[in-house]
Amino acid sequence: MSKHTLSILVENKHGVLARVAALISRRGFNIDSLAVGPTEHPEVSRMTIAVSVDEQPLEQITKQLNKLVNVIKIVELEPSQTVQRELLLVKVKADTLTRGQVLETVQLFRAKVVDVAPDAITIEATGNPEKLEAMLRVLEPFGVRELVQSGMVAIGRGSRSISDRTLRPVPVPPPHVQSGPPTVQARPAERASHTNPANHPVPGPPPGRAAAVPNQH
Repeated sequence: MSKHTLSILVENKHGVLARVAALISRRGFNIDSLAVGPTEHPEVSRMTIAVSVDEQPLEQITKQLNKLVNVIKIVELEPSQTVQRELLLVKVKADTLTRGQVLETVQLFRAKVVDVAPDAITIEATGNPEKLEAMLRVLEPFGVRELVQSGMVAIGRGSRSISDRTLRPVPVPPPHVQSGPPTVQARPAERASHTNPANHPVPGPPPGRAAAVPNQH
């Protein structure tokens, strides 16, 4: 069996990861590494899966994966045409006698120290699987207390992207439209200075003239 790396674009919905992993496990193949995370499109996630399988069963797996509704695209990444990285956190015994040698190993593999204790050092390293395995072989004689390693992530070299012209349009719900006739806002009532009992306005005297006084004779 040979190791293959699959990059899968899926819809960002719950349950998709479980369906993809279940389909591979039903074929009797073990997943060596799995990493999933968001992409440049919020509605799309990307899975990077490393499996050890022959060519013919791998073709059957990809065909079955393509039948899943939430799977958008599957690409097999060639190691020579991709950049592959893994993250490693390892806690190593380091007393006063061995601390200098452990720090030399950190510098040799371009790692970094993220935590220091009186009798241990926690190291963070990023690289391809071969680099991390080589560093662990050097650190094992000092005593590895704890180790955590992420799944592999990979991206193709060059300017092309696997998401170019492959994303299905995601339906967007129409904006909410209020039902019923449109509401007309009432105009403010005009202010009248004088009104008679019949609600008719009473005209006042012309400006500049006094009101006529009736003759008392």
